[in-house]
Amino acid sequence: MAVADIDHLIGLIARLPGLGPRSARRVALALLRDPQRRMLPLARAMESAAMSVKTCSVCGNLDVTDPCRICVDPDRPHDIVCVVETVSDLWALERAGAHRGVYQVLGGVLSALKGIGPEDLNVGSLFERLRDGSIREVILALGSTVEGATTMYWLQEKIAPYDVVVSRVAQGVPMGGALDVLDDGTLAAAVSARRLI
Repeated sequence: MAVADIDHLIGLIARLPGLGPRSARRVALALLRDPQRRMLPLARAMESAAMSVKTCSVCGNLDVTDPCRICVDPDRPHDIVCVVETVSDLWALERAGAHRGVYQVLGGVLSALKGIGPEDLNVGSLFERLRDGSIREVILALGSTVEGATTMYWLQEKIAPYDVVVSRVAQGVPMGGALDVLDDGTLAAAVSARRLI
């Protein structure tokens, strides 16, 4: 392997989220130390995933089937849809077992600065499901950012004509969190979203 090949590998790894040049060098070195057991299986797995993983035409999840396994699961309530920004948000909710219904992955949030408008969001199938009356509740599980709040407000307006409950995930103090280390916005949200016990 030529130095140019190594630099190219490091450059490709550095493009991955959360990895800068230093981390990319460490990853590349670990792969190159044992290419038969580390690099080649990884390359085969990546090629296989690139060929077999699809975007679900119903919700926007990634899976090897379309519709995805979540959308076709008969044990899930299909009338409760949780709207998330990204597939990683969906996977986090699934990992936590926090939602047993189905999902809608927007693929982003509204952002004037980034030029992301309503036409860029994956909402077509959500509104199809709303029109056919198969949804009872929409849970908005978007981040506590200006863009997330803007997107929630836009979705609330668009969903309002339909006879469905619209809710949002609670925000505030994390489990084990101390009040004195929270930022003012999180603390204010936690107090305003309080509930009776």
